[in-house]
Amino acid sequence: MKFTKPATTNPIDQMKVVGQPLDRIDGPLKTTGQAPYAYEQHEAAPNAAYGYVIGAAIPKGRIRVIESAAAGKAPGVLAIVTYENAGRLGKGKFNTAHLVAGPEVQHYHQAVALVVAETFEQARAAAALVRVDYEAASGAFDLKAAMTAAKPVKSGNKDEDRTGNFESAFASAPVKLDATYSTPDQSHAMMEPFASIASWTGDQLTVWISNQMIDWTRTDLATTLGMPKEKVRLVSPYIGGGFGGKLFLRSETVLAALGAKAVKRSVKVTLQRPLIANNTTHRPATIQRIRIGASREGRITAIAHESWSGDLAGGGPEAAVAQTRLLYAGANRLTRMMLATLDLPEGNAMRAPGEAPGLMALEVAIDEMAEKLKMDPVTFRVLNDTTVDPEHRDRKFSQRRLVECLRQGARQFGWDQRSAQPGARRDGRWLVGMGVAAAFRNNIVLKSGARVRLEPDGTVTVETDMTDIGTGSYTIIAQTAAEMLGVAVERVKVRLGDSAFPVSAGSGGQFGANSATSGVYAACVRLREQIARQAGLDPAAADFSGGQVRAGGKTVALSTVAASGAITAEDSIEFGDLDKKFQQSTFGAHFVEVGVDVATGEVRVRRMLAVCAAGRILNPKTARSQVIGAMTMGVGGALMEHLVVDQRLGFFVNHDLAGYEVPVHADIPHQEVIFLDETDPMSSPMKAKGIGELGLCGVGAAVANAIHNATGIRTRDYPVTLDKLLAQLPAV
Repeated sequence: MKFTKPATTNPIDQMKVVGQPLDRIDGPLKTTGQAPYAYEQHEAAPNAAYGYVIGAAIPKGRIRVIESAAAGKAPGVLAIVTYENAGRLGKGKFNTAHLVAGPEVQHYHQAVALVVAETFEQARAAAALVRVDYEAASGAFDLKAAMTAAKPVKSGNKDEDRTGNFESAFASAPVKLDATYSTPDQSHAMMEPFASIASWTGDQLTVWISNQMIDWTRTDLATTLGMPKEKVRLVSPYIGGGFGGKLFLRSETVLAALGAKAVKRSVKVTLQRPLIANNTTHRPATIQRIRIGASREGRITAIAHESWSGDLAGGGPEAAVAQTRLLYAGANRLTRMMLATLDLPEGNAMRAPGEAPGLMALEVAIDEMAEKLKMDPVTFRVLNDTTVDPEHRDRKFSQRRLVECLRQGARQFGWDQRSAQPGARRDGRWLVGMGVAAAFRNNIVLKSGARVRLEPDGTVTVETDMTDIGTGSYTIIAQTAAEMLGVAVERVKVRLGDSAFPVSAGSGGQFGANSATSGVYAACVRLREQIARQAGLDPAAADFSGGQVRAGGKTVALSTVAASGAITAEDSIEFGDLDKKFQQSTFGAHFVEVGVDVATGEVRVRRMLAVCAAGRILNPKTARSQVIGAMTMGVGGALMEHLVVDQRLGFFVNHDLAGYEVPVHADIPHQEVIFLDETDPMSSPMKAKGIGELGLCGVGAAVANAIHNATGIRTRDYPVTLDKLLAQLPAV
């Protein structure tokens, strides 16, 4: 099915099942331990041996010698895999570095070897006996020091994006801001580590994997191993968190496959926690300069956002300027991204890549401008709203309800109780403040396919390689099929995460839910036609409800239509150019109240509110879970998350959950989420957009702005830890 024109009325609009706050259908399996994750596929891959990964102990250089004889004689050891015996390995499209080091080492903890043994403990003990002699080389590990050598990232064939004359407008603006902000490297820190079990049957490879994008990873694994894609099968029915880190093929999968081939039996490999930060991808640090010029009445006349980030050679930038190109009006504009070559582990997508760190800077800068103008921060944002793409004024937004999000949020949160004077509100030993930030995330859609089958008993089976990373994919896909075919959601069986199924959009980038359900919609449209014809009904007039299909006064039970055999349909959704004709984005507003201990500088978030406009909400319960989880991650980015770089040895020091702090239940207070009632026919047949990233975008800035309102202290470097506040707190 091609989606080239705005959606009109369709069966989804009935909203009998879609749009209802149903419990996750995979919930009982997960809470009772019956949902097998990648490392737990004992029945599918019995008698698996265990692999233990050895990571490089230098950030850059070469391997001189790997001495593994002693390890090979250790109890239980079956094989030791290195670049010397792995055969020729390629590199996938989505990998910046090779996943197995040797002889060149490209970053710290790049995989050097896999020890395979009968038990995990035997593999770990033997790994300690492997000796690797390195020839270390000097490297670059400091983004600030590398800024001057950074190269511009091309936008088309340009080094920057411009509208109007920023320099002239900024110079003549009566009110100006020129400030620099920084965000640190961050880790995904998901609960479930990267894990795979690999098994060979002849030349056919099957991998049970924790991965968000089945087709991407299947393709890259085949490329890396130099084998036909058709001979690789990936299975990933349940994933314990990914946040973007599991979008791509990682070393444990490649090594599991190589280990299984070497020992001729299944091999299971998980990356031990310290390797997750350094061996896999992370969110890169940024340094961002923002300049804003405005009239005395508060209208932005000039805005510039420049961002520096780093990655390995051949990598890409953290696109922190993306939201600035679209969020606020202003005739004279400049955005630029600069990329430095660093010898740290790979930088890549982490939840809300680009907008998450970008809004942490931009939305603090907007508050700083409001303060200079002596304007309320909400009022300043509303004043500078736009209904068109500021860089292409002939292109309108398909939907844009930022102002409504801000105003409704302000009313709900009690923004009128906020003191305009920082440091004026006190609750015992706590200085109390409120902060706000706009939320923005572009709508992305990807081709997505599905297969839908009406079984002889009248139940429906949906198959697609779409994944569920704890977001509720099983549930919203079941809701979609139930709505389209007129059956109860309990009568729908959903099978996900298998490369034997039609290729979907996969999970990530806020595109998963909208794209994957649209693919299911397309397959259901085709199945409805087949069912109607087989029932002797006019497909154009057929109505599906209550487990029956009716048209022209005739009603037939679905089980009767399929009594002689299952009816199957397969299709995919392919999107046209509506996203080019209309700017499609999601919007929101975050409000946060914090308390700051007047003596210690400890920050406690007291309450949070998110107001979101993101097209049709397919399931308010699972969507709310997405948003409150994102808000929690935003608190982590604002107050604690920070991969510390050892700039002598080139690695992330705090590479476990003891040193890399993330929010826990005690850190998170009451959270409230409001969804505006919205549909966007330009987006998809579902008229949805996605919500997973929007809930994070802007949260960190709202926390930082609340801290400023509580204390009068403006911190531009994240995370806002108490050591950055202590010296400026008022005398006790």
